[in-house]
Amino acid sequence: MLGQTTPVLNPLQPIRILVVEDEMIIARDIQGCLENLGYVVSAVVPSGLEAIETAAASRPDLVLMDIRLKGTMDGIQAAEQIWKRFQIPIIYSTGYSDPKTLQRAKETGPFGYVLKPVEERELFVAIETALHRYRLEQDLQQREQWLTTILRGIGDGVIVTDEWGYVKFLNPIAEAITGWWHADAYDQLITEVFQLLHEETRQPLSNPILQALQRGVPVYPTDTALLQSRKGQEIPISDSAAPLRDDRGAITGAVLVFRDVTQRRLAAEHPQIVARAQEMEVQMAELQRLSQMKDDFLSTVSHELRTPLTSIILAINMLEVSLKIRAQSNLADVLLPDRVNHYLGILREQSRRELDLVNDLLDFQRLSANAYPLDWAEIPLATWLPSRMEDFRERAEVAQLQLQVDLPSDLPILISDAAGLNRIMAELLNNACKYTPPGGKITVAIAQGADAAAPGLAQCPAIQITVTNTGIEIPDTELPRVFDQFYRVPCHDRWREGGTGLGLALVKKMVEHLGGSIRVTSGAGATCFTVELPLRPDPALYQHSN
Repeated sequence: MLGQTTPVLNPLQPIRILVVEDEMIIARDIQGCLENLGYVVSAVVPSGLEAIETAAASRPDLVLMDIRLKGTMDGIQAAEQIWKRFQIPIIYSTGYSDPKTLQRAKETGPFGYVLKPVEERELFVAIETALHRYRLEQDLQQREQWLTTILRGIGDGVIVTDEWGYVKFLNPIAEAITGWWHADAYDQLITEVFQLLHEETRQPLSNPILQALQRGVPVYPTDTALLQSRKGQEIPISDSAAPLRDDRGAITGAVLVFRDVTQRRLAAEHPQIVARAQEMEVQMAELQRLSQMKDDFLSTVSHELRTPLTSIILAINMLEVSLKIRAQSNLADVLLPDRVNHYLGILREQSRRELDLVNDLLDFQRLSANAYPLDWAEIPLATWLPSRMEDFRERAEVAQLQLQVDLPSDLPILISDAAGLNRIMAELLNNACKYTPPGGKITVAIAQGADAAAPGLAQCPAIQITVTNTGIEIPDTELPRVFDQFYRVPCHDRWREGGTGLGLALVKKMVEHLGGSIRVTSGAGATCFTVELPLRPDPALYQHSN
């Protein structure tokens, strides 16, 4: 946020953490955990007021705040003051997780939560995630300030709009010439803020921003123009407008650059106007380069999020190997307690779960951006589906589920992406196994057909894959949300079932990426997912993917 001073973390110094906890036994335990993890506890205080005073005096890198504190100020109120005044990231620690308290806590924008009793591994993950997010937000904030400074420092008036022509930014020069303050012009249509008249006829002229948006190319008006300011003044100007595009070439807005030429005629200034327009094109190219730098930065951050998790899993495997070697060497005196093995299992599972989440988020982003690579190949459905089912038969037997496959004898060859199709089927079968009670039934079927509701499929051969399971039903009111990100079936234990909450959202994106459609129905004690795919991909889609 402009005008605020944000603390900068020094990677060469240990992280200093302020602990706010009114139970001294718990506070000492937390302090011990933090010090074991290599952090420095700058202070331990029992109240919200002391937390604010200590934060002001010592400026720690992070605050670990108990939500329930004794006194007139609880942890949520103290955290809100600390963030507002000092921009120090907050992690809440609490033994309470009731919806009302969590809602109050969420409104303060915390960087994480840990539940009591605090465990070292959970504390470490929460702290490192919070600090990583904080550093990322610092970098993005600095880049935003940098871009804003560039626009404000340009010697001409600059107005930026969205793709619909609504004003999103005016620099000080534009404010001075038009008579519109940024706050008043924001979200106004450009034709309200920037009105042009022909110098001789006094007839309204087309707005260059709207021309640039409609044509998709830079616009350099040649008419002698007068800008009618908010106060009614008529100011001779020269101007140019250019569309703004994202990395896929889609128009996301436009920028208008103009100057007051009261003392000079447009004809005499034409060479300078052209030069200025060319300079603006260079400036816009620089801004786009900076935007690309930001995107590359985010991509690098995504890689850095995955690398530590992979290292954690490797370290766990190496530790297990060491334990086995020691056990085989009869070095029982140096073996760790059995409980540590239990914790290792939990750590491995949570690390893999976190890595799955990161991978799913990245895949979801690639699918949303239509950047997910496809490898088209012939898939013999008659052999493909039984091979997919083999992976789930043992799981179904253990869970006491009936697994049935219905295949016609004349299934055709499907041209699709094998990896994507395997992922779709695996996710649907995983869901079916999760939500089918013991004794229930899962049925998978393939049939030929076409779905008139799916664009592009009504006039071409298609196949339908259905996965039906008995068990819980999804209420009609919830069916439209089934494919939303992080959607969970109501009244179901999300922690027991596991998963990232992105599975069905990814399935829908993947199906659409393959040129198909998916729908869900639920009733009469069963839920059915129907995937419809073209037997042959659309030529444009096929060529684009290859």
